[in-house]
Amino acid sequence: MSCKLQTINLISEKARVKMKRICLTLFLILGISLALLGAGLGTASASGELPAKGMVTLIDLGAHQCIPCRMMAPILDELKKEYKGRAAIVFLDVWEDRTLASQYGIRVIPTQIFYDRQGKEFLRHEGFLSKEKIETVLTKLGVPKAPGK
Repeated sequence: MSCKLQTINLISEKARVKMKRICLTLFLILGISLALLGAGLGTASASGELPAKGMVTLIDLGAHQCIPCRMMAPILDELKKEYKGRAAIVFLDVWEDRTLASQYGIRVIPTQIFYDRQGKEFLRHEGFLSKEKIETVLTKLGVPKAPGK
């Protein structure tokens, strides 16, 4: 009987060591994940202060997995390049940072919010928005089109 007790003690010691390693590994993974989020590597954190001070700003709130949002992604990328230095065009993923939905008061994605140079909301649109319509709003806000456009 004493042999069996020793075997059980050895197995429990091994199980305890293994469990301790698993817990430490999970703790390490959690710590790294929180550090990355805190470092601003997410889409929302990388955007800085919004709306941009002294500049017309378009904030597109959506998600990388949302179909209409994916359709808008290349349009927003083009506009970022074409309007660089004249308008801030920012995408925020509300599925990565769920607080954004309540912060900006959105009900559906994608939602585009246009701000004037003073940071006052000018227009809010829900759903897909074409490049032409975005350019029309930017023009109304006094942002000239790129030369040759």
